[in-house]
Amino acid sequence: MANRRKATKTSQAATLKQVLQYIRKYWFLVGVSLVLAAVTVVLTLYIPILIGHAVDLLLGKGAVDFDGVFSVMKKIGIAMILTAVAQWVMNTCNNHITYHVVKDIREAAFSKIEILPLKYLDAHAYGDIVSRVIADVDTFADGLLMGFTQLFTGVLTIAGTLVFMLMTSIPIALVVVCITPVSFLVAKFIATRTYSMFKLQSETRGEQTSLIEEMIGNQKIVKTFSREQAVREQFAEINGRLQSCSLKAIFFSSLTNPCTRFVNSLVYAGVGIFGAIAVIRIPTFTVGALSCFLSYANQYTKPFNEISGVVTELQNALACAARIFELIDEESQVPEMQNAVELEHAKGQVKLEDVSFSYVPEKKLIQDFNLEVKPGQRVAIVGPTGCGKTTVINLLMRFYDVDRGCIRVDGCDIREMTRGSLRTNYGMVLQETWLRTGTIRDNICMGKPDATDEEVIAAAKAAHAHSFIKRLPNGYDTVITEDGGSLSQGQKQLLCIARVMLCLPPMLILDEATSSIDTRTELKIQNAFATMMQGRTSFIVAHRLSTIREADIILVMKDGNIIEQGNHEELLARGGFYANLYNSQFAVV
Repeated sequence: MANRRKATKTSQAATLKQVLQYIRKYWFLVGVSLVLAAVTVVLTLYIPILIGHAVDLLLGKGAVDFDGVFSVMKKIGIAMILTAVAQWVMNTCNNHITYHVVKDIREAAFSKIEILPLKYLDAHAYGDIVSRVIADVDTFADGLLMGFTQLFTGVLTIAGTLVFMLMTSIPIALVVVCITPVSFLVAKFIATRTYSMFKLQSETRGEQTSLIEEMIGNQKIVKTFSREQAVREQFAEINGRLQSCSLKAIFFSSLTNPCTRFVNSLVYAGVGIFGAIAVIRIPTFTVGALSCFLSYANQYTKPFNEISGVVTELQNALACAARIFELIDEESQVPEMQNAVELEHAKGQVKLEDVSFSYVPEKKLIQDFNLEVKPGQRVAIVGPTGCGKTTVINLLMRFYDVDRGCIRVDGCDIREMTRGSLRTNYGMVLQETWLRTGTIRDNICMGKPDATDEEVIAAAKAAHAHSFIKRLPNGYDTVITEDGGSLSQGQKQLLCIARVMLCLPPMLILDEATSSIDTRTELKIQNAFATMMQGRTSFIVAHRLSTIREADIILVMKDGNIIEQGNHEELLARGGFYANLYNSQFAVV
């Protein structure tokens, strides 16, 4: 238990340090806010003194100094106006600081997502990442704003009232000071127990967001397999855990305010009792001074209530900030070399030398893989599921770095060139389509934003997508969502093919590029691909072996190794693994 508390304190301190680093950028506004907070506190504390003077001017029945009272009331009015203006400007500064800090943190988180290694994104639920960037940052903003608004003025109010009380009456001020630490102890006791609860609440909320996102994106699959009840039960279980940890966090945090209010009531009662005795026994201590002191006691204890509430919100905010900083502090992908070269227009010579790679160190996948591809050759990669076909593509694109060995393009190790220039020289069509919200034209032009309408239409015609695009309500200006809206899977894949045909890079990767297209259209696409692949190094991953018969080299993979290599006729003549695969697809029953 002690170790866990120590770890929590260390985590909170580290998180707070990171928050302060983001705030430091706006030090001038923080300084202005502090000065205005001090002005607000001084004016607020000056008003009870004026009220005390006014009380002393009420000398008795028929003996009221009206001129003096009106003069004091004018001063009170001016002080109140100045206080309101100072508070308004201070709150404006605090809002500016808070939402600029939040903007900076969100930008840092989004930028980090762009440079995170794919292994991180593959290992974490997307909904949890979204929850960190959106929900957790919003909660952090609420806590930070409350901290600026109430913490500064609260601390200064406590210090200021204490000074004024000591100037008015040291014995009574000591009564207040002696009872005050109880309030601190109560707040600290509760705060240390709420941080871990709020962090668990934030984590569970991220888990819930992941499930909701997953279910919305895969609702057809849920309905196909009649998983509605199972999904509801899973959601109910997570929702129950969220309810439980939220109730615990809120219960403990809600104890802070009533506990500190009880202590503050003791302070007020102590001031009232000792102040009344002082009025009776000390001639110089007037009723006006007592009313002033009671007002100070009230103002002195009020910030403790506010700060206790702020502490609770800050615990929640820090718990959420810890999660977003975990994302920001994640290890980035291997940075570019200092003198990384730009691959401007690749010839297409690709060589894999003794390449070894595995996603999990304990589970070996690709071992001592060697391959040499000459410019313009078509290389097909076939094999059973899980043999490493897509992994080879990930390594060629440098989505993952090899564990051992190297991959060379035009004789240069791809780790010595920029990722952007390497990937620009590849055109890639995957089995899983990727579209973004925008028009059909925007999606085709993704790799070539300055393409003319004629080029876009020519690429769409080459991909046999032009005919269905013209049937859409607004043709090439039809707006689609990231999931393609009403487009079929085959139509979405044709758009991805058109995207590559528009760019025509020197190297191509086709990973089950025609898996969702009907046979008749596939034959046309294959002819278009054949024309496009002329003079371009191409890597083709396919399960339908009929699509790769014209390949120059066919690599047959199994368990991460190349077990056969040759063209279609050579491999059939050997009667090995490839021949068995091919015959199993075209066997006559």
